[in-house]
Amino acid sequence: MTSHTETIAALATPPGRGGVGIVRVSGSEAGAIGRAMLGTLPQPRRAVLRVFHDTAGEAIDEGIALWMPAPESFTGEDVLELQGHGGSVVMNLILQQALALGARPARPGEFSERAFLNDRLDLAQAEAIADLIDSGSADAARAAARSLVGELSLRVDELVAAVTGLRVYVEAAIDFPEEEIDFLADREVGERLADIEERFSSLFDSTRQAALLREGMTVVIAGAPNAGKSSLLNRLAGYDAAIVTDVPGTTRDVLREHIDLHGLPLHVIDTAGLRPSDDIVEREGIRRAQSEMATADRVLLVVDATMGDEPDVTLPEGVPVTKIRNKVDLLDNGGPGHALGAEPPVIEISALTGAGLDVLRRHLEDCVGYVAGDSGVLMARRRHVDALQRAYEHVATGSAQLREAQAGELLAEELRLAQLALGEITGAVSSDDLLGEIFSSFCIGK
Repeated sequence: MTSHTETIAALATPPGRGGVGIVRVSGSEAGAIGRAMLGTLPQPRRAVLRVFHDTAGEAIDEGIALWMPAPESFTGEDVLELQGHGGSVVMNLILQQALALGARPARPGEFSERAFLNDRLDLAQAEAIADLIDSGSADAARAAARSLVGELSLRVDELVAAVTGLRVYVEAAIDFPEEEIDFLADREVGERLADIEERFSSLFDSTRQAALLREGMTVVIAGAPNAGKSSLLNRLAGYDAAIVTDVPGTTRDVLREHIDLHGLPLHVIDTAGLRPSDDIVEREGIRRAQSEMATADRVLLVVDATMGDEPDVTLPEGVPVTKIRNKVDLLDNGGPGHALGAEPPVIEISALTGAGLDVLRRHLEDCVGYVAGDSGVLMARRRHVDALQRAYEHVATGSAQLREAQAGELLAEELRLAQLALGEITGAVSSDDLLGEIFSSFCIGK
């Protein structure tokens, strides 16, 4: 990893044309760079209007300068921010001047990485910054903000404290056998294990919702030609995303739309009609459709409700399927009906009129256990969930060893391993490889 003694600089705003652009500098030379470009440094944490100069004394721009000396800054180092007019040329001139005065270009996520290394943020909070920037819905943004201010870290720290406390108790009993503690009969051990398992359960509930907010649900619309697949996509998207005609085989490639379903990011994929074909292009579209279905969270198999016999289509094995009987507006049956308890579930809709679409939307949320507006959700990443799962498995294994063999030593060891797994979430236990992988996905200026 690159040395953290060097001063770094980067654009903290997206490149391009805008009203304001920001160049951020962090490190021991930030003050010297500020004096060279501004003449004198502003008072700490006070925005002042200054002219930004190059080494020849020529004005580059006029804007707001902020000086935040260590340790009271985002990175914990001396930080200089220059807020100028957001043109790509002027921003590049300001950045190049900072680099000429001794800074080097920052790597992706290096500002947040330094905040973590200088104990301004833990690892879960640092990741929440990227999640907040990338949030695809208001619920996702709120969950990321809760993690950013430390709610996830607090819950994890409380769980670590509970695990550590039980481990200390068990190891003390092992080290002082004259106390003759019967682990199986000791109510305190059982109560503490029950409390730890309850804490795990609560965190799992919060992080499961967070994974949905972050990653969303992938839904593939499949079926025979002219069943109304593209019409359903357009209804879900709220506009004409796909071409709809009476000609079979209009859709030959996959079409992707990203939809906000009550805060749940929904990745909807429309596919080519499934039927035997001699057309090489259509066959490729059908192959792509099969490939998308194989990795979908749910396949919506659309059939024409007006057809007496449903077409025989082949779907990949093991994929969750919901049958969508479309065009019920053409039937004289008193409106759409549903069989959500069937296997597969059946929902009747009209993509033309929108009838049954609300039932379909609720069904999709129910399929993944999504609860809209859950105020207890904490933004978590896949690695957080994996670490929680490993920690829980260690606790469960230790509990089983205690019940089956009254093996206090094995319980203590499993609790130690659970501590290590939980430490990976906040960065109490980490490696350079892990840090490099995490921060490389950040924006350059973060």
